[in-house]
Amino acid sequence: MKRLKTYIEKQKPEYLRVALPPEAAADIIVVIPCYNEPALAETLHNLRACNRPAANVLTVIVLNSGAFADESVVKQNRVSYEETLLFAGCYNEPGFGFFPLLFEDLPRKHAGVGLARKIGMDLAVEHFLRNGKLRGVIISLDADCTVSANFPATVWDAFSRDKSLNATIHAFRHRVEVGGSLPESAARQYEAYIRYFRSMLEYTGFPYYYHTIGSTFAVSADAYVRVGGMGRQQGGEDFYFLQKIFALGNIRELKEAWVFPMARLSGRVPFGTGPSLQKIIEEPDGNVRAYSERSFHVLKEFFGMKDAFWEKDIQSVEAMITALHPSLQQFLKEIDFQSMITDCNENSASPDTFRKRFFHHFNAFRIIKYLNRVHPDPFPYTSFASLIDKY
Repeated sequence: MKRLKTYIEKQKPEYLRVALPPEAAADIIVVIPCYNEPALAETLHNLRACNRPAANVLTVIVLNSGAFADESVVKQNRVSYEETLLFAGCYNEPGFGFFPLLFEDLPRKHAGVGLARKIGMDLAVEHFLRNGKLRGVIISLDADCTVSANFPATVWDAFSRDKSLNATIHAFRHRVEVGGSLPESAARQYEAYIRYFRSMLEYTGFPYYYHTIGSTFAVSADAYVRVGGMGRQQGGEDFYFLQKIFALGNIRELKEAWVFPMARLSGRVPFGTGPSLQKIIEEPDGNVRAYSERSFHVLKEFFGMKDAFWEKDIQSVEAMITALHPSLQQFLKEIDFQSMITDCNENSASPDTFRKRFFHHFNAFRIIKYLNRVHPDPFPYTSFASLIDKY
């Protein structure tokens, strides 16, 4: 419990001012950031209807707005807060409850989904600390999600069976509003592209290939604090956080636990589901562009060499990488790959340590940087219509 205590002591007290109800004695805390979401009740009713796990469950809804939020957003959040209080009053029961929090006037620099998710998750850690539950589980959802009936029980079962499990990644399928402005084909393309990218990362030998969607993961409280908690990014907080979690190892994909987010266009964040869907429908032919399969083949060849770099001098490493595609050789020069390999060899006592350090340097951020660097020249983008049937 010392790690949890140390973590909480470092957090800003203004975000921990309201403790979660200790009598909940939660084993699982579902954290839902909520911003201007009139359909929140659908998510809450859905969670209430799920099969119950053999654990105490508390769902925490963090209604949030920044210092310069529109008056309509503030009003909707307040309405949702009052409605959720009534919902909790009607349906809370021993071992299963809902708890809304209202945070207004958050600093403009950080206000957003990242900070809201962090507030909820930090309060979850504090709750587990107070109740002596080191293996407490934090489930991350969004306010526009529904889940499969087996969802909470399946997640809890995974963590109960493996006491060293750090995180679970959940299956997903987006819902599309009937009569809405978003074609269902765009949502299905987006999903297929995520699965394509995940599959190609796994193919290359990259160990942290899991998808990174904020509403489709759960993490142990211990793992959460070991990586320093959730970031305050106003978008992409899930990606940054999960990259750190993946590096801990012992991650499990739960293909039978489903999350159903609402697919919709949104300009709230710079990247993520909303902007990606916008790009798809703006393509002239209505098809998303994908990184070419060949660019991943090149990366696979490179990753396949990593063990041969162990305990080799720079001259030997340089000689080996001359066999790689010229575009990758150029990219390695641009990122000073020599220094990276030197660091790996000087700070690794075994091949396993070397591999982990190698992928610390050549992480998901660098992979994306490489892919952007080699497209469209020398590798043209591929129309995803030619790939979608595979994924």
